[in-house]
Amino acid sequence: MNRETAYALMLEHTPSESLRRHMLNVEAAMRWYARHWAEQGEPENEELYAVAGLLHDFDYELHPQEHPSWGAAYLRQHTDTPPEVLDAIMGHAAYTGTPRTTRLAKTLFAVDELTGLVQAAALIRPDQDVRQVELSSLKKRFRNRAFAAGVSRDEVEQGARELGVELNTHLENVLRAMQEMPSRTA
Repeated sequence: MNRETAYALMLEHTPSESLRRHMLNVEAAMRWYARHWAEQGEPENEELYAVAGLLHDFDYELHPQEHPSWGAAYLRQHTDTPPEVLDAIMGHAAYTGTPRTTRLAKTLFAVDELTGLVQAAALIRPDQDVRQVELSSLKKRFRNRAFAAGVSRDEVEQGARELGVELNTHLENVLRAMQEMPSRTA
């Protein structure tokens, strides 16, 4: 499984532009963290991280009641997706009860909800440009639970703890990851 194949699967199974954007945002945050760990002397496979980000919700629209189990089973049967990616996909949905034992799984869980908050913060800007979102504004929006109410602040906090990253640093990391994506609006 490589990024190209994962991207094609995501497009095939995800009709909605907004969910596709979400998965691209998660991919960006996953890549950012893989590079971050490498800079810390603890290299991770950036391609593996990207694949997990692209595929974590690819089954959500067509199989919402079975997500992410349907997706993991499909990938297991029809692709050569590595087991650690399948485990991360299962673990990103807390309700599956799948333990997050790898850094890959912990990272996916930690960035998933937070990318939604960053995206929402960008969309309320007149230019809708994530590159113009300021960290102070993101922190303020995080504390306001009425803003992007579907984003679980508890899961964001839990994800940062599991990852071993202080919450404000995690907010900054994910914001930076999304701002460094190739030039586009949020």
